[in-house]
Formats: sequence, C-alpha cells, structure tokens
Amino acid sequence: MTEVTKGERTRKKLVDATAALLRRQGYHATGLSEIVAESGAPRGSLYFHFPGGKDELARAALLASAAEWRARIDAATRDARDLGEAIDATVALLADDLESSGWDNGCPVAAVALEATSEPVRGAVQEHFESWLDIVAARLVAVGVAASPARQLATVTLSALEGALLLARVTRSRAPLVAVGQALRAMVALTTRPASARRRMPRAAR
Repeated sequence: MTEVTKGERTRKKLVDATAALLRRQGYHATGLSEIVAESGAPRGSLYFHFPGGKDELARAALLASAAEWRARIDAATRDARDLGEAIDATVALLADDLESSGWDNGCPVAAVALEATSEPVRGAVQEHFESWLDIVAARLVAVGVAASPARQLATVTLSALEGALLLARVTRSRAPLVAVGQALRAMVALTTRPASARRRMPRAAR
C-alpha cells in the first residue's frame, strides 16, 4: 500500500476544509484565512500546493466533492434492484446528509453555482453536475432507455433534486425530497414501461 506523505495529508486538509466551507457559504464568503484556520494547515502550505491561489484551491475542492458524491451515490444504489429503488436510496442519502448537518449542507456546489466566479471555478461546477447527469443517464440506458431521452430524463431528475434540496434546506424538512423522489419514481416507471404497455391506453368514453 502506498504511504501517504505529509504533504499529501496537508493538501487534503486544505481541499476538505475548502469543500466544506464552499458548500456552507459559497465562494465569495470563503476567505483564505478561514480556509487555513479550518484546515489547521500552515498558511505557507496553501500557496505551495496551490500556487494559483483561491481559484485553484476552490476548483480542486469542487472536483473532490464531485468525486466523493459519485462514490457515495454509487455505494448507496449498488444493491438497488431497479431504478425506483435507486431513486429511493439517493433521496434517503441526500435527506440524511442534509438533516444530520442541521440543515446546513445542501448540494455540494449549489452555493458556488449561484455566484459569479472565474471560468476555472465555473467549469468545476459544470463538471460536477455533468458527472451526476452521466450517472443517471447511464442507469437509464442500462434498462433500455435510448441515449437522447435518457439524457433528457437525467436533466429533469437532477433539476428536480436540486430544487428539492433547496426547499428542504429552507423548510428544514425532508418532505420536499420525499415528494420529489415519489414523483421521479412514477416518471421513471412510466418511461421504462415496455412500449406495448404504454400503447394500451384506456379509450375515452363515447
């Protein structure tokens, strides 16, 4: 097993602290002094590991958050027998994480996404969302949905979950996430129903 060096540990502390602060309060409200204090790392190590300063560090933190959440979602949905169970597992994961944080932690990148930032930071946010879309679209394709509608459905799914996370955080309640999860379950069930079943629509009374 490869031994983690002191420098790698310090870099990870900076990235993890930045990711947590960006998630809670966004890019502009997060200063380098706060990052150093939160991480416990020597101030000089910040520019040693991130000579590009705050933008470079923020980008690294956002991409690390994206990778962490991909892994968490994959783990939560690994044993799901169908897409409905995968949706339920994802909603539970998001709701549990938000509630356990005292309703502070919404989407890992939403606060930054709403701000005007540099192109490297905006690009990291986009990569995060693209990775979520890829996960959902791939699962839909795996159960027989064509690539183009799968991508559209993935976009609807992500948009609904992002909105639900915002409402859940504001209302300090799991209810918006639960409601959206139920709606997505129904939508996915309809979309993935065999074509022959979708054609058997009841006739209107004459």
